[in-house]
Amino acid sequence: MAGSRTAGAGRPGERRPPKSVDATARALDERFGSTGFARKAMRKAFPDQWSFLVGEIAMYSFVIILLTGVFLTLFYKPSMQEVIYDGSYTRLQGVEMSEAYASTLKISFDVRGGLLVRQLHHWSTLIFMASILVHLLRHFFTGSFRKPRELNWLIGIGMFILVMLNGLFGYTLPDDLLSGTGLRILEGVLASIPLVGSYAVMFLFGGEFPGTDIIPRLYVIHVLLIPGILAALIPLHAIVLTWRQTHTQFPGKGSSNKAQYGYPFFPVFIAKTTSLFLWVLGVSTLLAAFVQINPVWLFGPYDPGAISSGSQPDWYMGWLEGALRIMPAWEITAWGHTITMSVVVPALVVPGVLFTGLALYPFLERWVTGDHQIHHLLDRPRDVPARTGIGVGGVIFYGTLWLAGGNDILAERFHIPLFWTTWFFRGLIILGPVLGYVIAYRICLGLQRRDLGLVRHGLETGIIRQSPDGRFSEVERPLPDEAVVAITDPRPVAAFDLDVPPPIDDVESPRARSAVRRVRASLNRRFRADLAVVPERPPAEGNGDHREIGDSESKSVSSR
Repeated sequence: MAGSRTAGAGRPGERRPPKSVDATARALDERFGSTGFARKAMRKAFPDQWSFLVGEIAMYSFVIILLTGVFLTLFYKPSMQEVIYDGSYTRLQGVEMSEAYASTLKISFDVRGGLLVRQLHHWSTLIFMASILVHLLRHFFTGSFRKPRELNWLIGIGMFILVMLNGLFGYTLPDDLLSGTGLRILEGVLASIPLVGSYAVMFLFGGEFPGTDIIPRLYVIHVLLIPGILAALIPLHAIVLTWRQTHTQFPGKGSSNKAQYGYPFFPVFIAKTTSLFLWVLGVSTLLAAFVQINPVWLFGPYDPGAISSGSQPDWYMGWLEGALRIMPAWEITAWGHTITMSVVVPALVVPGVLFTGLALYPFLERWVTGDHQIHHLLDRPRDVPARTGIGVGGVIFYGTLWLAGGNDILAERFHIPLFWTTWFFRGLIILGPVLGYVIAYRICLGLQRRDLGLVRHGLETGIIRQSPDGRFSEVERPLPDEAVVAITDPRPVAAFDLDVPPPIDDVESPRARSAVRRVRASLNRRFRADLAVVPERPPAEGNGDHREIGDSESKSVSSR
């Protein structure tokens, strides 16, 4: 009993865990020495902010994908051997098709609950990709990729690429006409790689397209290789590094790099995250039950000599489709070899530049800002206009390519020539990111000024009072403390002054003689130009503040 009292003793006012939890922790500690981690885990604070839940939506979608994928593997046959279909779908009876397509039809029509699970698997994949993308944007716009979380950022970029590839491979496995069309595009991309393209096609497909080995090979990659890598990276990304490091949080409520505020892991966060899992499962199931997706029986088996009208990939591959569609026809012939730039650039160069830029951005920003501090406090997007503008420009670049992937559908729906839509997106892909940067930058400046005005004057109440001497004044209500501290609480600077010193007696500073340093100084000035300045919190002045209105305003008010 003495040992039990010692183990259960805590600081005054500290909540003790339930006996069952305490007993379980003690049993695990006797075998694995885990009490220290378990007790720390129970007390870990999790910030209460909705955007932090997006990553959990991705994690729970991945769990649903794994569970439904296990069910589908029990009935799916990854074979390209030709069979004659004699299943329940009468419109395809007697049609020659691959075993992969026939087993997909069997899952859809002959396996109890098979179609529901197929659609649940597909919808969960789409939600998984969407939540990863939103999660990535949240990290970028808030600056949470900075030291010490660079490794977590790189792992996230790697997982995004893996999930996108795995979605493409899973989309191909039914071997229907629509997925076969996407596979044909993949074959064309591989074949366009200089020098090694034809060898890569022969190796992957096991011969001339479509070959006999591509479906079994993609199946192994889809159900074993990539999920195994993700199963290792997701816990590392979402649990190990997050638990090892202090959780990020927004400024306010006294938050700092050393102090963290939030609800404890047990029991509050456990209850919230369990509820969120049930919501994700429920929404995904409702979509699977009532919203049809990928009806492979309507497309028929894949035929290399046929193509369906209005073919569209899943949304997460739409941006690559759009890049292929708007790229002008361009070929380079040299030394007896032809490089098809109209395929190489959109299918290899564009994604290569995009993902490499995302991976390197934390290090490029550190080089520009000279910021080597540890950051546990997040930036509000409005406080760093340069980064926000870059992010918005990237979103417009991605969104333009995504919309361009449906240029034929847009032309048909709006009754405009396809030629017009193609050239519109060609112009937008160049001008759109620039305009997005400028507009986002100006919006950030406007929001900064609005914050300063709210802190200094408070919220407008719409009440106008007239004093005995005839002057008008507006009654303003001070901001709530929670809103004020989010603006006025101190936070680490986002960038340091790296400007080149001016000449002394017409002698240039050694730092000014390097072109690289001059470029760095110029970028540093641009980044620091309009960083938000944390204002001082005004003293409390009672329930309301009266702001006098000048003559022009008096006329406007009195006329009402």
